[in-house]
Amino acid sequence: MRYLHSMVRIGNIEASLRFYCELLGLEEVRRVEHPGGRFTLVFLAAPGDADRARTEKAPMLELTYNWDPEVYGGARNFGHLAFEVDDIYATCRRLQDGGVTIARPPRDGRMAFVRSPDEISIELLQKGGALAPQEPWASMPNTGVW
Repeated sequence: MRYLHSMVRIGNIEASLRFYCELLGLEEVRRVEHPGGRFTLVFLAAPGDADRARTEKAPMLELTYNWDPEVYGGARNFGHLAFEVDDIYATCRRLQDGGVTIARPPRDGRMAFVRSPDEISIELLQKGGALAPQEPWASMPNTGVW
């Protein structure tokens, strides 16, 4: 058995690609339009997996955009997506500077949670061991839910 991908439904392709690609750092691997089914699939991969995902199987995130509007709710039933990052503080700073609320700040230098534009919970985990606690993260309170 091998993990292939997770799928999340999105309401706006541009807003989602800005979040997942520009701010979080994933890369678009491929896009497939299904006019008969009235949906678009966008496959994303982490930078280290993107080339491999184009030629063979590597873990990916599948964004599903249904052309007919739907309301998906708070998405807490999905759980979360988790990504390992090289520098959790730099990642959270980039996301925050891009207008993303840090729901659970990386107070411990190891773990943080944010939400996508479609309210999907995203867990960020520091690669290797935890970084030393740093401000403003160490004293930042939680915001909302994750």
